[in-house]
Amino acid sequence: MAEQREELDIDRTGVELFAGGGGLAMAVQRAGFRPLLFNEVAKRACETLALNGEKPLPVDVEAEEAKADEAEKGGYLWIPGPGERPPLAIGDIKMIKFSYLEGKVDVLAGGPPCQPFSLGGVAKGDEDKRNMFPEMFRAIREMKPKAVICENVRGLLRPSFKPYFEYILRELELPFEKRDNNVLWQEHDAVLRGKLADGTTDPSRRYQVVVTQVNAADYGVPQIRHRIIIVAFRADLNVDLEAFQRRVQPTHSEAALYRSMVDGTYWERHKVPEDVRKRVMARVPSSPSTADDLQPWRTLRDAIRGIDENEGKPLPPIPAKYLDREERNLGGVTDHIGWPGARIYPGHTPNELDRPAKTVKAGVHGVPGGESVMILDDGTHRYMTVRETARVMTFPDTWRLEGPRGEQMRQLGNAVPVRLGEIFAKAVAETLREAEGSI
Repeated sequence: MAEQREELDIDRTGVELFAGGGGLAMAVQRAGFRPLLFNEVAKRACETLALNGEKPLPVDVEAEEAKADEAEKGGYLWIPGPGERPPLAIGDIKMIKFSYLEGKVDVLAGGPPCQPFSLGGVAKGDEDKRNMFPEMFRAIREMKPKAVICENVRGLLRPSFKPYFEYILRELELPFEKRDNNVLWQEHDAVLRGKLADGTTDPSRRYQVVVTQVNAADYGVPQIRHRIIIVAFRADLNVDLEAFQRRVQPTHSEAALYRSMVDGTYWERHKVPEDVRKRVMARVPSSPSTADDLQPWRTLRDAIRGIDENEGKPLPPIPAKYLDREERNLGGVTDHIGWPGARIYPGHTPNELDRPAKTVKAGVHGVPGGESVMILDDGTHRYMTVRETARVMTFPDTWRLEGPRGEQMRQLGNAVPVRLGEIFAKAVAETLREAEGSI
């Protein structure tokens, strides 16, 4: 069995759509999936992808489509072999044909943009054209991947959106039941409900779907970040869904952080001034819960000190005189640049060093005002640097982000924390391996 499993692991493959700054793409690769294709439309994010990791080769989708003969449309993308650089399809996903990848993809990953729908709009079937879930379903139909990983905002679960979200999940279960352009989603949903009820759909054309609500802090990410992760397995693989769910259980807790503060292990690690310790401990329960045996939440202070591959590489402080936008290569890392003008004001409380960071947000011009401000041990405050923000997104210091500060912060705010994505991608890999090893 061991030899069989080793053979099964030789060449796992993946495709990353809506790749952004590369968080989920990096996670999927770390889980052992060799990339066959990346897709992204944002210029700066594409530059970041081309600079890092597998260094995919950029392909301008629109330009290639324009010059290709009708018979060769889509032929400009290729299937890279092991050790070869994959293509980076730059441009609108609607222009990409995925049929050349049919049967060759183990996992399709991505976070499809799903802009808010008004209740009235959804009720009328007047859906936002920026909703990219239909393109994700088309990619599934054309590739037939073994598994799918989607990350998205928790807002999909809000009551006003719930009926449409449940429809999205049924579409993912039956992606080959294509919806015609002139059919309302409610009408298509009725068809899907009927197909699921009669249970006659070919298992190779049906997916088993698991939705997990997560707080990234519960998985060792030094950030409070509430999201949903949708994972689907092709039904003919007969995977053990319960085993998958066990593999993605939380590993860290707030109570464990409090316990580490009460027993002193947290403070021993950080050697903070006594007055800071007392100030923080005044807000910590004197008898924190012992109901779990999980690891402590990681804090912003932990991230700055260095965790995972950044372990033992503390970022140097930013002196007040360096809050001037000037690159000084402090600590030998990039993008650790002081930025002026930080303010604390109502509705925008700062990040605290001894808590996980607040949710990193993209915003229209990068991370919005107070959301990226941190308060220091001496009571002063400043903006977090791009590198500090990357660390709370669990990006390694070796990962370069292209563009000016606002663009870099936008890429981080739109990304999946690498550690969170890796836990789910590894769980998918192990669940597939287990299923295929039992055949």
